[in-house]
Amino acid sequence: MQFDLNDRIKSFAYAGRGVYQMLRTQQNAWIHALATVLVLLLSAWIGLTAGEWCLIILTIALVWMAEAFNTALEILADVTSPHFNPLVGKAKDVAAGAVMISSIGAVVIATVIFLPYLIDR
Repeated sequence: MQFDLNDRIKSFAYAGRGVYQMLRTQQNAWIHALATVLVLLLSAWIGLTAGEWCLIILTIALVWMAEAFNTALEILADVTSPHFNPLVGKAKDVAAGAVMISSIGAVVIATVIFLPYLIDR
């Protein structure tokens, strides 16, 4: 298989379409978007170190990835099982739990990073 620039460009377009789909259909994605903007603004205002920026960006990416995987699983589950199935419900709950775990982790990391700066101010 050879490298094809057009195929790579198309893959970015497909990925962008997926992000758009997530933002269009998932209310929690808008909560993540608001939190992302607020955290980035606070980070810039405080003047984080390069290492702290890396942790914040990695944490934001982790939450967004969890939300994207959760959204993808929900879509696939709805297609494969359009009628209620308790096992599909459990799978959706587990995926939503992964988003919750990553979000709680993000809050803990943000607290560890931001609290000392905010106390000093």
